[in-house]
Amino acid sequence: ENTCLVVIDFQVALLSAMKDKIANKISKNGVILIEGAKILGLPIIVTEQYPKGLGVTIPPVVTALGDNYKPLEKLSFSIMGEDEIKDAICNLKVDNFLLTGMETHVCILQSALDMEDAGFSPYVVLDAVSSRKKLDWKVGIDSVKRGGGKITTTETILFQLLKKAGGSEFKEISQLLK
Repeated sequence: ENTCLVVIDFQVALLSAMKDKIANKISKNGVILIEGAKILGLPIIVTEQYPKGLGVTIPPVVTALGDNYKPLEKLSFSIMGEDEIKDAICNLKVDNFLLTGMETHVCILQSALDMEDAGFSPYVVLDAVSSRKKLDWKVGIDSVKRGGGKITTTETILFQLLKKAGGSEFKEISQLLK
């Protein structure tokens, strides 16, 4: 009820610059988060950083988003640096934002810090964010923590949102995590 998923810059050029193992892992977890958000009825915001240069959102994410694929373009690294995205965030009237996507040390970090400064609670999903270089990813995560953001994982946050076992939502989420 008080949470939104933000899918940040899961774009072709960014993922193709990564090692396949990492790109596949974060793409898979990003899709799991999207499917989980849909099951739980959470709003989803999708961004693309300069799509003319970095390409559009990758096909598995677009497929998972379905009707929710309405990307908001940005040039600012922080999602809070674009009026259209900031307005969409503020109009949701939610406090908690799950952040998944690219790149941890740039767009994820700056978004999390700006959201924290604006009074929101950003949760960076550790196994669903990445950078082209491992050191940059580590520095980004460490900087989010120092800035007051919270770190979680795909499975942890989905079960935290569920709160209890049982029911159709629990069964659907459990199937996603197999």
